[in-house]
Amino acid sequence: MLGVNNHGQTIVLACAFLSKETTESFIWMFEEFKKAMPGGEPKTIITDQDAAMSRAISIAFPTTFHRLCIWHITSKFSVKLPHSVYKEYWREFQKAIWDTDNKDEFDAKWNIVVTKAGLTDHPWLSSMFDLRKSWVPAYARHFFAAGMSSSQRAECSHGFFKQYISRRNSLMDFIIRFERALSHQRQKELVVDHVDAFEAVQCILPMPMNKQMATLYTRTMFTKFEQELIQSTACFLELKTEDASKVVFNVSERKNWETRVAEVVYVKDSDHASCSCKRFEFVGIICKHILALFRRDQIEYMPDKYILKRWKKTAKSGLVSDANGNEIKDSADPGLLIKRSTMSRLASDVVEDALMCEEGCELLSETLKSLRVKLKLLKDGPSNIEVGGSSSQTQYMKDPKRVRCNGGSKRVTGAKEKAMKRGIRHCRECGHIGHDRRQCPRNLNTPTSPSNNDESTPIDLSDPFFDEFYRMHGPTQ
Repeated sequence: MLGVNNHGQTIVLACAFLSKETTESFIWMFEEFKKAMPGGEPKTIITDQDAAMSRAISIAFPTTFHRLCIWHITSKFSVKLPHSVYKEYWREFQKAIWDTDNKDEFDAKWNIVVTKAGLTDHPWLSSMFDLRKSWVPAYARHFFAAGMSSSQRAECSHGFFKQYISRRNSLMDFIIRFERALSHQRQKELVVDHVDAFEAVQCILPMPMNKQMATLYTRTMFTKFEQELIQSTACFLELKTEDASKVVFNVSERKNWETRVAEVVYVKDSDHASCSCKRFEFVGIICKHILALFRRDQIEYMPDKYILKRWKKTAKSGLVSDANGNEIKDSADPGLLIKRSTMSRLASDVVEDALMCEEGCELLSETLKSLRVKLKLLKDGPSNIEVGGSSSQTQYMKDPKRVRCNGGSKRVTGAKEKAMKRGIRHCRECGHIGHDRRQCPRNLNTPTSPSNNDESTPIDLSDPFFDEFYRMHGPTQ
């Protein structure tokens, strides 16, 4: 199970070995996850359309919003729909999915496209429309998901861990390599923590609110906020309605030669503003439309209610306790950053000294090669670890049986990508590339048989071919 830290980096929350991908196995895994993460149920979980996992999530996490990966669904349009229909109407489907902010607008656009394409009775499209609350942004953006709508981070994480582990590893070798990968992942987090703590951020806009958020948010999250603040200067507000309880504004902006309008509602009693784009609810960063309202009302500093601790530099400060009230300490070792800095300075000094003479360069090169071999042996480590060494009979931890997981299939590839993987095709007629036998210049230059409008070519009955034909079938009329 993966998550996102306050720097926007992908982190591993938990992992488990499962012999079967059944509902019962997933329920067990989720229950163990809740024991290890006593902070409550997650707000959102994004998965593919695995039926067993969906049932397990509804049982183990009844209050969690289960979102389906939008990439897995949209990538199937080219497979499920007829090619001509997909080619003609895919852009309209995209606009209905991505360019709508409210539910009614999406339903109306979807029905228009489906009706135009003549797919009102298409079983797969009907099933996806029934599941729209689980994957369509207009329905799912009011749940916080750190801006994620697909399982792309999981795919990227697979590539990261494949640098350290493979299916040929034994169980203990896998654990050692997996822990090493986690250490490197945590090291990257410590590096950006160090940068945020000791390096100042340069603000593009010299505004009090921008400087305020630069001191509070991590560098990555501040960059996202600053982009919203810059884009808010191109937004225009228009008063739509106003009564005793609320004020409604239409906020328009020009984007890709189109004018898009969002609706901002300001509730007077609670002093709270919300936007139809739902960026604050979905990402946790205030949107440009509300920032445009703040600029109109001359609000110089961000109210605390719009600042998420989740994206602060101090997000990991404070005590975390388990179910028994015991403090849970951070597994990341901050001393690794100090060790790395110390060794980097030492290595730099050694290189500078070695460059003073040719013999020093050769000595350092040979020493580094020897040291690299020793470190590789140390890095690989033993593949088997004894358990119960004090016992008279030595016991060994055996590897589990290998099973094939449902979620480990290859990703969906398009027809163009499949054609590229097959390699370059050569013409069977002339052997050249760039055309096939039907488009070969040799065939195009060869005189074709006359059409019905041309004068017929006389047939020579004395041809030896007809002698053989007469011998087998007899003379014809």
